[in-house]
Amino acid sequence: MAKQSPKPCAVSVRRLKNDPIVDACSVPGYGPIFNAGATYRDGAFHLFARGVREGYTTNTGPGPGFLNYRSDVLVFTSANGIDYTFQQVLARGSETGVHSYEDPRVQTIRSGGADHVMMTYTNLPDPASGRPWRIGIHRLTYADGRFALNRTSGRVIGPDGRHDKDAVVFNLRDGRVALIHRLHPNMQLALFDSLRALRDAGAGYWDEHLRELDRHTIISPRPGALGVGAGAPPVPTEDGLLLFFHERNAEKQYTLNLALIDDETGRVKSMLDEPILRPELPWERIGDVDDVVFVQGAVAQPDGTIYLTYGAADRCVGAASVETSELLGALRAAA
Repeated sequence: MAKQSPKPCAVSVRRLKNDPIVDACSVPGYGPIFNAGATYRDGAFHLFARGVREGYTTNTGPGPGFLNYRSDVLVFTSANGIDYTFQQVLARGSETGVHSYEDPRVQTIRSGGADHVMMTYTNLPDPASGRPWRIGIHRLTYADGRFALNRTSGRVIGPDGRHDKDAVVFNLRDGRVALIHRLHPNMQLALFDSLRALRDAGAGYWDEHLRELDRHTIISPRPGALGVGAGAPPVPTEDGLLLFFHERNAEKQYTLNLALIDDETGRVKSMLDEPILRPELPWERIGDVDDVVFVQGAVAQPDGTIYLTYGAADRCVGAASVETSELLGALRAAA
């Protein structure tokens, strides 16, 4: 049987460049730079990317895919969201008790009467330890155009002893704090009364969460797909929260997908049947992991668009834009 072509999507995502906005090897000492979260502050976009230190090699034997692999969080800034300048290494693996930082997302959470800028990431342990990757969360401070780690705020959250990643944090309408995370292959929702309750949730909370994991599951892969995971922190709209998420399809491509989240419950209200972005350009299709577009940044713009940043083929960072009204129209039609 001939292979069917992907169905066209009703939503038009516009790439802002035909080349990466941040390329591999663009910072001395680093090779791949990819999977970047984003935020906007004081007239500038701030990009938080996963930078892999030079010196790693492909593993041709059993075990992890790469050897001597260590990644840090690198920050870039831009006035227009296209032309980025390297600013600093925000978090360096090993110096903070984290072997490697992977896939940072940045979000602002209202809790305890104040706004808190939080970075979630995958805390990758030393492969020799045999421990699973976990969700890390760190508070960020901001002054004079630069973000910095609050060194005492770092936590590992989620169920102990389980591989857990792709975490985004956001507020519900009543002020509760919601966490979407990924225990393979599905995405789950966890709710907390405050940011402190999330950071300090103990084994009892997570044991109960695991016992009722099906009830907490909000998105599962489509038939034949291999897994899903949250992309960027949800974007508030008049209809609810827009959640950009990735799915690894049957062809092992990572695609960009869209759901509408109820801002009262955190549950899915509507979801599009087809991806809104697939790997198509050469630098999205060929890299350390082929065929990947992996959105982690979504910033609402005054002109009604949403600015997106995405990792491409585990090598570099791309940027795109999409009309909010177009997304909401498609989601209303799919409900």
